[in-house]
Amino acid sequence: MKGNDIRESYLSFFENKKDHLRLKSFSLIPKDDPSLLLIGAGMAPLKPFFTGKVEPPRHRITTSQKCIRTGDIGNVGYTARHHTFFEMLGNFSFGDYFKKEAISWAWEFLTEVIKLDSSRLYVTIYPDDKEAYDYWHTMIGLPENHIYPLADNFWEIGEGPCGPDSEIFFDQGEEFGTDPENQMGGDGDRFLEIWNLVFSQYDRQKDGSYLPLAKKNIDTGAGLERLAAVLQHKKNNFETDLFFPIIEEASTLSGVSYGKSAQGDVALKVISDHARAITNMIADGILPSNEGRGYVLRRILRRAVRFGKLLGIQDPFMGHMIDVVIDMMKPAYPELLDKQAYIKKVAGMEEERFQTTLNAGIDLLSEMIEDTQKHNEKNISGERVFKLYDTYGFPWELTQEIAAEKGLSVDKAGFEAAMAEQKERARAARAKVSAKVATPDTTKLDISSLSTIDEDGTTKLLLVGKDGKELASAADGTEITAILLNTPFHAEGGGQIGDTGIITGAEGSIIVENTKKLPDGITYIIGEVKEGIIRAGEEVNVVVDRDRREKLARNHTGTHMLQAALRRVLGDQVNQAGSLVLPDRLRFDFTWPEALSAKQIREVEDIVNAEIIKNTSVSINEMPIDEAKNLGAMALFGEKYGDIVRVVSVGEFSKELCGGTHVSNTGELGSFRIIGESGIGSGVRRIEAVTGWAAYEMMQEDRKLINSAADALKSNSTGILERIEKLQAELKDAEHELSALKKNKVQDELKELIQNAEVKNGVSILGAVVHVDNINELREAADFVKAKLPVSAVILGTAVGDKVNLVGMASPDAVKAGIHMGKVISQAAKICGGGGGGKPANAQAGGKDVSKLADAVAQGVKIISGMLD
Repeated sequence: MKGNDIRESYLSFFENKKDHLRLKSFSLIPKDDPSLLLIGAGMAPLKPFFTGKVEPPRHRITTSQKCIRTGDIGNVGYTARHHTFFEMLGNFSFGDYFKKEAISWAWEFLTEVIKLDSSRLYVTIYPDDKEAYDYWHTMIGLPENHIYPLADNFWEIGEGPCGPDSEIFFDQGEEFGTDPENQMGGDGDRFLEIWNLVFSQYDRQKDGSYLPLAKKNIDTGAGLERLAAVLQHKKNNFETDLFFPIIEEASTLSGVSYGKSAQGDVALKVISDHARAITNMIADGILPSNEGRGYVLRRILRRAVRFGKLLGIQDPFMGHMIDVVIDMMKPAYPELLDKQAYIKKVAGMEEERFQTTLNAGIDLLSEMIEDTQKHNEKNISGERVFKLYDTYGFPWELTQEIAAEKGLSVDKAGFEAAMAEQKERARAARAKVSAKVATPDTTKLDISSLSTIDEDGTTKLLLVGKDGKELASAADGTEITAILLNTPFHAEGGGQIGDTGIITGAEGSIIVENTKKLPDGITYIIGEVKEGIIRAGEEVNVVVDRDRREKLARNHTGTHMLQAALRRVLGDQVNQAGSLVLPDRLRFDFTWPEALSAKQIREVEDIVNAEIIKNTSVSINEMPIDEAKNLGAMALFGEKYGDIVRVVSVGEFSKELCGGTHVSNTGELGSFRIIGESGIGSGVRRIEAVTGWAAYEMMQEDRKLINSAADALKSNSTGILERIEKLQAELKDAEHELSALKKNKVQDELKELIQNAEVKNGVSILGAVVHVDNINELREAADFVKAKLPVSAVILGTAVGDKVNLVGMASPDAVKAGIHMGKVISQAAKICGGGGGGKPANAQAGGKDVSKLADAVAQGVKIISGMLD
């Protein structure tokens, strides 16, 4: 029975025969669960249903959940069943059925649907769970010697729902072993756990006591890979059809056959496992980076590449592995096929980037290992390992793994100490003295009395503060914070900077420089008192800089539209990674593995401007967060939102949760123009753009530049390109002519020198300083001399700017006579403060001291002569 058939049989059984709602696998990225980095269990995405915080769509659910675990990554490839990526088959009950049904249905599926031999099935139970024992023994009919009470069979993670569990094992036969480790309860492979039933029936309290749950739950986990190994009669998961086609592809690429050597088998298994993880992680929106999920992906991908190198694969190969994975998994995960090109692009770029790191890093690590062994030590210095990591980006885990293969360990404490020192240095380097105005104690304020108003006008100045202390008044020149009873100022947030303006009292005014919000939602302004005195409690008139606000609104709406357009052009893999909304421009950071082409940038601009021309209405509505998500409103990952959210909709073009200011229709943007696209980190790009008057001004500057260029070229604007092409052609011809003249001049100079070349033991020796523009022309000059003097040794030098270049060449007969130009050049270069070398017939070097060029050439001639003695 194939892996895809097992998955489908399981889901169909619970969906069609047991009335479960079949759900697609959730993303590997946890949703609204900051406690998890990645989904590592079938029940993890369903935690809100188990805790009762969220009502499930149905009280019976079944899934095949994609999972990632890297806690035992070092064992992957060395054991039969350790994986980074695996699928967990699950059937779940939220206050519906319980032990009787869960046990009965598990048995029915195993013995009647996939037809396992019931005599080879064993179970474990919690010793106090008499109910589970009775169901297995009396209802199912398992003999007592097939039921094992184990004290570990109780599932809990601190406070909350918990309960006993019951595991199902399959006896794979005596060929797997008969020693104590291969008895039930041992760690051998003979008795293989294939199913686990968790009976959540208690609620653990803070004091450690257990109260019965009003609604009992069932959490089932069955390993797809393990079931495949059992049904396909394989000794390990990697030989099943869920892995082996990937192993065969890696074997074809490397020429290393599976089953021929333990080391080769480990590498092939690692690649097959990691290829599945890489494909699914990238498909779910994870990109390689130096932290979090991205680091997990980077670590897995780099480990796969390194094992490919061990097999002898020199060229990039992950794309081939991904193709095989997608072909295998597309029946259950058709979305992989839609994202195939993107997945391969991301993986390919990371693989290519790591090839350079790997080559340089392994050479240096080999030196460290050799040095450590030479001194009869068993521990590689943590400081040296950190230098390898910090300078070359060589992963700590990879260093540890390679060292272990050589019987060495790594000084982890030393590595972490060096890392801590580096971080401290970085913090110190970033530290800048900045004036921050601390807010005073606001706990006495009645928050319910505060409000936000749309219009400028009169209100009360409730609080004035400086350096965290409340002031009764503040005089001219004082930097202060202030809180208004009713404020029209919009606070900084969602990438948009805060409002500015002016607050005027009876005796003075405040120039508002920024507006921010405290964690409890109170809006406060930062400003400087001007012209007199401001007093807490007085009535003031407030005026927001509306022109600036309107510019911010245009750019904020433009940011939303830019994101929507990017997703249309690049795909839904684009996710926001940050933004900044200023009056004069907008900045948008997003996840994408490579630079956008000019064509893609133009497409994005066209889409946004087309929506501007439509004059699409922009609406802002407040609603419950679940309703907003059902409408398709986008939320920033990791951003915290309350129960009621603000949804900004640009027609059907864009819907986002946002608290910023926006225009009432897209026509107010006037136009939209991208002014820059760049990379700011691994897998993160940045676009800067302008709207409105700023875009118009840029258009005017472009027109001015074109007109100026046309005048300079003595052309009109429409003929600029033709005129430039003509000038380029003329310039190219002139350069060729000049190059030929220079070459002829150099050769004429060399012809004179050739006539006076010294001859020693039948070898012509020539050294000279020539006037050429680069190292290539210098090599051409040396070739010219060697052609004219069939048996010769030549050293030529030239100065290019403030640097010296030296080239040495020797004919085959000269080499036979004892000439080694690599040694000649190496020693000559030292005269002018440089270095280099090469082979006996060809060598080159560089130097720093142009004034010693002639001396270096003369020294080279002397060395050549000495080699002929």
